[in-house]
Amino acid sequence: STPDSATTPLDETVWKAWLAKGRAQDKRRKARGIKFLTWAGVVGLLAAAGFSWRLGAASPTDDLSKYRGFQFGTDLSTVARQAGVDPSQAKVIHSRPALIQELEWRPQSRVISSQTESAKSVVFSFYAGELYRIVVDYDRYETEGMTAADLVDAVSAAYGTATKPAAPAKVTPSYGDPEEILAQWQDPQYRFELLRYSYGPTFKLVGISKKLEAPAQAAALEAQRLDDQEAPQRDAARLASEEGAANAKLEKAREVNKPKFRP
Repeated sequence: STPDSATTPLDETVWKAWLAKGRAQDKRRKARGIKFLTWAGVVGLLAAAGFSWRLGAASPTDDLSKYRGFQFGTDLSTVARQAGVDPSQAKVIHSRPALIQELEWRPQSRVISSQTESAKSVVFSFYAGELYRIVVDYDRYETEGMTAADLVDAVSAAYGTATKPAAPAKVTPSYGDPEEILAQWQDPQYRFELLRYSYGPTFKLVGISKKLEAPAQAAALEAQRLDDQEAPQRDAARLASEEGAANAKLEKAREVNKPKFRP
């Protein structure tokens, strides 16, 4: 009985020590687990924030309300100042029933020789003093070798995802050859179209303010109707003016030649 009574306390001591050691190890494991989860959460939040930032930084502006800083709805004098063009160079296309004007800008004339400029000319159209249409003609030599997809990608970098026609879409302007619509970018207020001329590998970009497009077109049609209606009267007045000028020239010559005439 003596050995048994001596062994029992020893076993209990060892057992208690083993339990204490196990509890300490459990606490350390739990602490490490909590620390890992905490850092994992922080890293996850930072990664999510970084991913969102990258998406925001990579996404295009999608701002269709302007072209190179020229804002639709701006008045002619402001656009002329931005482009460095004399506003007196603006052409009056129609004066009634509403004033429609055009101002041409040639960006290449302002480019330093070491730089390149793809736009050959930009025509700003104004309806009742507001910019409603922008037509950009690209230099064929600056776009030589580029495909339609290349230009669509370049424009999409500024205006977002393009919409392409399922089948070739042709448009015929009021004057000139038919043009093919390659792609469109639009929202409820504005629209841009990339077109290719039918006679060669030349492209142009047309921007429109939808709010002003319809009234401008209606005004242009009414102006044409009035011009056609008044054409006979206008032609008669022109012929009468030309005849009067011719008669005045003859009379002046008569006054010079009659006194000195010798039969």
